[in-house]
Amino acid sequence: MRTLLFVLNPISGDLDKAGLEHQVAAYCREHGRTAVFFHTTGKDDLTRLQQFIQKQPVDAVFAAGGDGTVNLVGATLAGTAMPLGILPLGSGNGLSKDLGISQVLEEALPLVWQHAVRTIDTLRVGGQFAVHLADLGFNALVVARFAEGGTRGPGAYVRIAMQEYLAYEPAVYHIETDRETYEGPAFMLTVANASTFGSNVVINPNSHLDDGEFELCLIEPFPATAAPGILYRLYTEGFDESMYTRRLRCRKAVISIPQQERATVQVDGEPYELAMPLEIEIFPQSLRVLVPAESLNA
Repeated sequence: MRTLLFVLNPISGDLDKAGLEHQVAAYCREHGRTAVFFHTTGKDDLTRLQQFIQKQPVDAVFAAGGDGTVNLVGATLAGTAMPLGILPLGSGNGLSKDLGISQVLEEALPLVWQHAVRTIDTLRVGGQFAVHLADLGFNALVVARFAEGGTRGPGAYVRIAMQEYLAYEPAVYHIETDRETYEGPAFMLTVANASTFGSNVVINPNSHLDDGEFELCLIEPFPATAAPGILYRLYTEGFDESMYTRRLRCRKAVISIPQQERATVQVDGEPYELAMPLEIEIFPQSLRVLVPAESLNA
């Protein structure tokens, strides 16, 4: 791979992007690679990126941003032979953590010349491409409020979550999968192709990005006194140990909320208002990603 495209999101995370392009270009030159750059604007990025790649042949595309940037590049490359690389520069960087990619830029840059290729599954959630995690309920609401605000970073997310928690009313979900049916209230419902949110919350322990299945992870309504215990389990891979959690494994699912035509859905860190019922389907082995060679043996 000689020519590498880097897709840069100038507003992802709370990191200063000044000098990033120069740093990446210089590193690539040192290792016999040519760096090409594409900047997202938030307007028609998918179409513009597809057109850019058609006009400028490259050997791999790196998402230099957060999970939203990874989603954009993944949607562009899914179903093709061209691999996705990640330089994690967002607020959460969930997929890169699940792939074993360092969160330190200088330690992630070696992927441009030394790596292994792993093929993973992707999802369609209500028509939206997804490669990592999507959800409905409390977290989706907080992500939507976070997107509306002008402050980035994990501190802003925590502040919004605390504000929304006091007045939050869980919805009732009706779920039909290719294996079972479930109906009941949930504080949040996560569609999980992977295991870990960018906040290091492990919502889906022992999951696999390449097993041809995904999980629906439910946190049911809980009393305030149970919140610390649930939070502790989410940070210690103990999701299944709580009486307020359950997981449904499947290949297809349809989710509906009685008497509700649309719902806020978070998909790879980006909020959407999607029509109900919400159809979800997995596409096995549909995206090639660059990972540290040692991560394949972990």
